[in-house]
Amino acid sequence: MALIVQKYGGSSVANAESVKRVARRIVDTKRAGNQVVVVVSAMGDTTDELLDLAEQVSPEPPTRELDMLLTAGERISMSLVAMAIADLGEDGRSYTGSQAGLITDAAHGSARIIDVTPGRIREALDAGAIPIVAGFQGVAHDTKDVTTLGRGGSDTTAVALAAALQASVCEIYTDVDGVFSADPRVVSAARKVPFITYEEMLELAAVGAKVLHLRCVEYARRFDLPIHVRSSFSSHEGTFVMSPAAIAAAIAEGRAMEQPIISGVAADVNDAKITVVGVPDRPGQAAAIFGALADAGVNIDMIVQNVSAAATGRTDVTFTCPAGSAAKALKSLQGKHESIEFQELLVDDQIAKVSLVGAGMRSHPGVSATFFAALAEAGINVEMISTSEIRISVVTRVDDASTAVVALHTAFGLDADGQAVVYGGTGR
Repeated sequence: MALIVQKYGGSSVANAESVKRVARRIVDTKRAGNQVVVVVSAMGDTTDELLDLAEQVSPEPPTRELDMLLTAGERISMSLVAMAIADLGEDGRSYTGSQAGLITDAAHGSARIIDVTPGRIREALDAGAIPIVAGFQGVAHDTKDVTTLGRGGSDTTAVALAAALQASVCEIYTDVDGVFSADPRVVSAARKVPFITYEEMLELAAVGAKVLHLRCVEYARRFDLPIHVRSSFSSHEGTFVMSPAAIAAAIAEGRAMEQPIISGVAADVNDAKITVVGVPDRPGQAAAIFGALADAGVNIDMIVQNVSAAATGRTDVTFTCPAGSAAKALKSLQGKHESIEFQELLVDDQIAKVSLVGAGMRSHPGVSATFFAALAEAGINVEMISTSEIRISVVTRVDDASTAVVALHTAFGLDADGQAVVYGGTGR
């Protein structure tokens, strides 16, 4: 008997009919001889609606109370799914994150899981029941307050529970048939990737691919837990996210083809570019800039420092960060103006980060040449460049993002013959 953890996103439980469809899938999985634990997100756009409601009441709501409000969305979903399962003749039991044993730190809005004690979940399984767990939430180990894990937290909840329960696989159900070589809403000819390594998926998640959350992939890699990304709207096999060794074994057994050089192309249009103009070119200035940003909790991605001007002895330092953190970054740097001695700060929120990801880059020359030739042919100017062993990222104008993704997808031979199917929602 296999133990399977299934996670259903907001688009999969968007309305009553969707909830019933999900319940039938869950019951079918159990009746096929498996133990099943289910994690659910809030229905449809419930979380966004709750955030809007909070903003109407208070422009800066206390984070503790905001967490208490937002967790209501998942509690609604878990109860409805449990009811639908009961209607099909099985015992569905709903649990909040705290009841399921998700222990976190006390960082409201972005809590991290520090322990999982799924005693009640095991009891339910032993009794032949199907536990339905509210995703995205836990309980702080010290204050005992309800916490939320941030966007995509239901993915992390599912993987953490699967690891703690030593599940065979964690199935992440969404509204597309798996991980694609590009967002199928942008590239209609995107092709489904049957297998992908944790490393490649981490890079894609970090540069804008929305199908899996970064933290959930990190957690899965740590515990070597296979993730199966698939659609709740079809019965098609999806994408398996696994270790390179597991993929090599699948290839040897004939269950998988040789891995392509490039896994995918992604774009992130939610970044901002900030330039610190006229920084004195002397030791310690970069440390002062990024120390101030670190103290303010601003995540930095790409960094470029210009060659200093001989006449002035000053240089410009440019970096990208999430657009939502730009105001915080500017405020933190303004507070260090006297010590850093920069001349001015420039912010540009009309940028996009376009990235190419593939483990084959390590051993195949010419990838960079093809990458930049494709962008040049499409008439796209590159403002910043960043690379890793398996990724090339560039900053372009936000209006050029879709064109760049399509051009790169075609240039690297990723286009499929048919069209990718998006069943509904936003891909999560």
